[in-house]
Amino acid sequence: MVNSVTTRKGEAIHAPSFITKLFSHPLAGLIWLPIRVWIGWQWIMASIHKFQSPAWMQTGAALKGFWMGAIAIPSTGSAPIHYAWYRAFLQFLLNAQAYTWFAKLVPVGEFLVGITLILGVFTGFAALMGGFMNFNFMMAGSASVNPMFFALSILLVLAWKIAGYFGADYYLVPWLGSLLNRQKKEKTVKSPVRSPEGAEA
Repeated sequence: MVNSVTTRKGEAIHAPSFITKLFSHPLAGLIWLPIRVWIGWQWIMASIHKFQSPAWMQTGAALKGFWMGAIAIPSTGSAPIHYAWYRAFLQFLLNAQAYTWFAKLVPVGEFLVGITLILGVFTGFAALMGGFMNFNFMMAGSASVNPMFFALSILLVLAWKIAGYFGADYYLVPWLGSLLNRQKKEKTVKSPVRSPEGAEA
């Protein structure tokens, strides 16, 4: 997260200290812990009934019905989908009968997002994927809990460094950082700076 912004006049505007600590201080992970566990549990609960339903795991009829309801244009009132391009995208998926296999991916994705959020495994990425699903549900005209889940997911993404501090990310984030730094150093060693022409004796 960027802690300061430089204006066109060259003046630096710094974020308030409590904002910086909220998204960067390890102890702030205690604030994000119940949020990520709660959202994770909601994702798991949403996936369980889909795993047990043939309409999701076999025929895909549940997703087909959801898509058909989303693209429907009523004679009065507003359509569930506001953007024509997104309606055309769902229509394309319906015509291709993508619901027969896509429906199976929905509960799998929900479960994986839920379990990784609860365990704190790459929390920022898990929240990003969860927010992406919420975004698509909202684009299809389904509000429900999606706006709140989407907003909380964005906050977890911003707090990716410490949101999973009290979880597996306590070990994974430093490991990932050291891995990226090692690769950066190896790339620097393999690509030495060339001397200007005529510099050698």
